[in-house]
Amino acid sequence: MIDELDLALVDALRVDPRAPWSRLAQPLGVDPATLSRRWARLCGSGDAWVAGYPSADRTDLGLIALVAVECRADAVASVATALAADPQAATVELVSGGADLLVTVAALTREQLTDYVLDRMSRLSGVLRTTISFVERTLREGSRWSDGALDPQQRAAIAPDPARRDPALRPARAVLRDRRLLHALGEDGRMPYAVLGQRLGQPATTVRRRVAELRDSGQLVLRCDASPRLTGHPLGTMLWLDLPANRLEAAALWLCELPQTRMCAVTVGSANLAAYLMTRGFAETRRVEEELSRRFPEARVRDRQVTLRTAKLVGRLLDPQGRAVGYVPIDPWAPRAAPPPTPGG
Repeated sequence: MIDELDLALVDALRVDPRAPWSRLAQPLGVDPATLSRRWARLCGSGDAWVAGYPSADRTDLGLIALVAVECRADAVASVATALAADPQAATVELVSGGADLLVTVAALTREQLTDYVLDRMSRLSGVLRTTISFVERTLREGSRWSDGALDPQQRAAIAPDPARRDPALRPARAVLRDRRLLHALGEDGRMPYAVLGQRLGQPATTVRRRVAELRDSGQLVLRCDASPRLTGHPLGTMLWLDLPANRLEAAALWLCELPQTRMCAVTVGSANLAAYLMTRGFAETRRVEEELSRRFPEARVRDRQVTLRTAKLVGRLLDPQGRAVGYVPIDPWAPRAAPPPTPGG
C-alpha cells in the first residue's frame, strides 16, 4: 500500500538518485533500514526505479530526435511494442493529437537517424507516416522534475554539493569507454559499487571514481521515476510551440521555471520549442497555456499530444499500468542490426 513515506522517498531520490540511505534518514525522519526496505519493495513491484543514461548535450556525441509516428488503428500497440524493444528508441509513448506514437530516438549522426527512421521504423507493418523533430538543445531535462513531496529544507539537505559540478566536457571517447558501465546503471542506477565492479571486472574504488566523474561533468544522467500508482496519474502533455526567433529564449526560460514542466527543448522541425507538462488535469494544462499566451502572445501551439500510455521510458519497459517490467539499454553505438520484426508480418 502506497503512503506518504513512499512519495517522499521517491522525491528524495529525484534530488539525488544515488544518495545513501544514511543521508536520507534525517530529512525524511526515518532510519536507513526502513528506507532500504521501502525502496526494495517499490522496486520489486515495479512502482519505482532509478535509471541512468548518457546526456547527448554534455557528451558532445550524438543527437536526440522526437519522432511522431502515425499508424493504422489496429497496429498502434504492436508497433509500440516493436519499437520499445529497439535500443535506439529511448522512450515510446502512445499519444493523442496529430500522431499515434511519440518516440525519442538516440543516434550518433543525422545520417544514422535518417537510416533508422526510413529503414527500420517506416518498414514496420502498420506505420503510415513519420515526422522528425531534431532536438537542438535540452533546456530542462526530465530528471529534474519533482512532484513536490518534499519541502525546500528537505531538498536542500539531500542535494549533492553543486560545487562538484565540472562544466568542462570530457572527450567523447571517454563515454564510449564506459559503455558497459552506462548499461549497468541504466538497468539499476543505484547498483552498489561492489556489484558494478564485479560486472566490469574493476575495483569498486575505480568504478566509484568514474561514476563521480561522469555525474559531475553532466555526461551521466541519473533519474528516479515512478508508476502512476505513486504519482497519482498525472496528465502528461507535449506542447509543440512555434515562436519568433527573438522570443524563443525568453519563452523557453519561462517554461523551464514552471513546476509543471518536466522537459523543455529547442527543436528543429514544424515547431521550434517542445515542452512536456505534468499536470493534475486538462484545466491546469489550459491555465498554463493561458499564461503562456498572456506573456508571449506571439506563441503558436502547433500541436498538443496527451500521453495515453507509456510503453518505454528512458530504456525502462512498462506494462499498461505504468509499472517497470524490463529494461532495454539505450545504445546508439550498438552494431547495425536487422530491422525489428514487423507486427503481423
